[in-house]
Amino acid sequence: QVQLVESGGGLVQAGGSLRLSCAASGRTFSGYPMGWFRQAPGKEREFVAAISWRGGSTDYVDSVKGRFTISRDNTKNTVYLQMNSLKPEDTAVYHCAVGIVGSGTSRYTEAYRYWGQGTQVTVSS
Repeated sequence: QVQLVESGGGLVQAGGSLRLSCAASGRTFSGYPMGWFRQAPGKEREFVAAISWRGGSTDYVDSVKGRFTISRDNTKNTVYLQMNSLKPEDTAVYHCAVGIVGSGTSRYTEAYRYWGQGTQVTVSS
């Protein structure tokens, strides 16, 4: 059974940093694109970042460009999201997701097949 477990969330002051991790189990995802999404209370789930299966291609929503970095370690079946210069508007539950084998990165939730339960990130002002 495929399982994605996020960790690394928490409470941080504005300007601070957090590093999220997403460990996948149940199969090897080295051939799959992976992504991070977030959902704030009362809002729809929003694309944050995505990475190709080899890690050579990345994509970010404009609001996090220059502050967030997505990376992956296929030997550990893990994807990371380094978040710097955090802002209160970054507060949300962050979910990792696994795309479809052989496909490229995508900003659409429909392109992702497996999802984690999420980790809460709260940024205080």
